[in-house]
Amino acid sequence: MAPIRILVADSSAVARRELSQMLSSEPGLEVVALSPTGRVALEQTAKLQPEVIVLELSLQDMSGLEVLKELRRQFPRLPVLIFSALAASTGNLTLDALAHGASDYITKPTTAGGVPFLEQARQQLVTKIRELHSRIQPEPPKIIPPRKRHELARPPQRQARIGVVVIGASTGGPNMLNEVIAALPADFPVPVLITQHMPPVFTKLFAERLDTLTPLQVREAVAGEQVRAGQVWVAPGDYHLALVREGPLVKLSTNRGPMENSCRPAVDVLFRSAATVYGAGVLAVVMTGMGKDGMKGCQVVSQAGGRIIVQDPATCVVGSMPQAVLEAGLAHHVVPLKNLGAEIIRRVNRALAAEPLVG
Repeated sequence: MAPIRILVADSSAVARRELSQMLSSEPGLEVVALSPTGRVALEQTAKLQPEVIVLELSLQDMSGLEVLKELRRQFPRLPVLIFSALAASTGNLTLDALAHGASDYITKPTTAGGVPFLEQARQQLVTKIRELHSRIQPEPPKIIPPRKRHELARPPQRQARIGVVVIGASTGGPNMLNEVIAALPADFPVPVLITQHMPPVFTKLFAERLDTLTPLQVREAVAGEQVRAGQVWVAPGDYHLALVREGPLVKLSTNRGPMENSCRPAVDVLFRSAATVYGAGVLAVVMTGMGKDGMKGCQVVSQAGGRIIVQDPATCVVGSMPQAVLEAGLAHHVVPLKNLGAEIIRRVNRALAAEPLVG
């Protein structure tokens, strides 16, 4: 099998050299070009036809965002992986890049992070390059009705009133969550909690950006805050987000417990806690993402009598997370991205007439 051809665009000669050595040492990967500027990156892309681009956003002659827009115009299906430093300024640029069609992002390691951090960045880069490359199709995939691909789980016979919506997402999530959360109305009757795989700094910026798209209040989660309708809480980077009950109140809890599925925050942690607090009143939604985070949490939600929706994998940037739930036989409904917000509203409103939750 031919190696995956990669172009690296970064203004730093040291970064280009280290990335080239890091990626070229992996079997099945080949760095075909090192681009110091945006214009060179565009010229080399047209000439060499790489299959994945690793793009730093702070280029010299053109911004990374300008390069990305031109890449999307000329090569709309070419995977572009953003690789930039972790800071408030680059965080907003990264979110802009995701909104303009970047496939995913990795934060640059620093020397202060030490060898484990460097190794983690290498693993993430290699995994995401391979996963994004595997999604390339000569033509857009034909969407086959999900019910023909997998047998869906039988919905609970006794429908409880939904008390909370919990959402898990990873690769492709920031842009797709924009669409879902923007669809929710001002009078949405239950709180929404989101675990999106994302590092510190980015989660706060992401919550602020979501807040501009919806009449609901969107904030990065803060431990001890009471959970109410009209709120959307985003798990903070490097902290698990969970729900706890204190008497009649439900509050947020955050912790830096062990990673699960190599993630912190992890979707499984949020889903398990929601099932413990709300029982059958949980509507769990698994969206686009790499890996299987959320699958074990869905098992707990299912056992508690809650409902589970997955985004149709054919509409995901990477469909591994919803696919894992489907293959485990846990999904009650499979919904394409364009209908996901409306389906969440429909399911919550439909359950409003059900019997109130107990406890």
